[in-house]
Amino acid sequence: MIGVLIFPNFQLLDAAGPISVFEIAARYARVVPALRVIAAEPGPVRSSSGAEMLARKFGPASALSTLLIAGGDGVEAASRSSCTINFVRKVAQRGTRIASVCSGAFVLAEAGLLDGRRATTHWQRTRQFLRSYPNVRLEPDSIYVRDGQVWSSAGITAGIDLALAMVAEDHGEEIAQKTARQLVLYHRRSGGQSQFSSLLELKAPSGRFADLLTWAREHLDAPLTVDDLAERAGMSTRHFTRAFVAETGTTPSKAIERLRLEVARDRVQASHQPIERVAEATGFRDPERMRRAFIRAFGQPPQALRRAARAG
Repeated sequence: MIGVLIFPNFQLLDAAGPISVFEIAARYARVVPALRVIAAEPGPVRSSSGAEMLARKFGPASALSTLLIAGGDGVEAASRSSCTINFVRKVAQRGTRIASVCSGAFVLAEAGLLDGRRATTHWQRTRQFLRSYPNVRLEPDSIYVRDGQVWSSAGITAGIDLALAMVAEDHGEEIAQKTARQLVLYHRRSGGQSQFSSLLELKAPSGRFADLLTWAREHLDAPLTVDDLAERAGMSTRHFTRAFVAETGTTPSKAIERLRLEVARDRVQASHQPIERVAEATGFRDPERMRRAFIRAFGQPPQALRRAARAG
């Protein structure tokens, strides 16, 4: 039985997206869908959109093979609910697979299930999450993360990516691929959530590390290791990394790659420089390394972006 935990002011797609994935996967796997929407209080539960879902009261923890926790505007209140937190802990204590969508990671963290673990959440919540739960090894750019039996996903639609990965584990890659095709989705999305995040648009950086990022942008052909950046900032590497993530919502290495990508994309689209020269000037060195970074970030190689820019 897959339980989908919701609460007042939950994000509707956080629950409905994975539910649709599990439903269609069960159809292809020729099994009866075993899904249950649950909440601390049974009955209609109003989402942040105003639409409601009908939920059952929390039942025995042993009845669930998977627990998936939605996120949304009401997640802070849900994180303060002793009924909700105690139930989540009981489920986890049985070794049950447990997951969060979007800001649902706050419930997992409040229950103590993410301490020392890798996890992710919506990019807009990164700074708040890091301040509240410093013992979690947050991966701000990941679409979803699995650490043992605990899974977490990034913002909203990333819950669908997470559910497809669970389907692949439960029923195999073929069923997951068929499910994705039925939903008209990519089986595995390219790129991290940084491609959607305004926090990572570093063309005009502001804040504590603005001068450092401006300097880095002017020296992209240098190695720009984390140690180099920490020394430039006058901080120890460990302290610098933690402070940088808290300030910007991403790691120093990810920020440097993003700066390189932004400058490289501009040169690829607006100039006639050979791709090899762009890669060298922006610090990627190897054109193949730059190509892989472009596909992760933009879903296309440099040559495709150049052709599209010229056609436009």
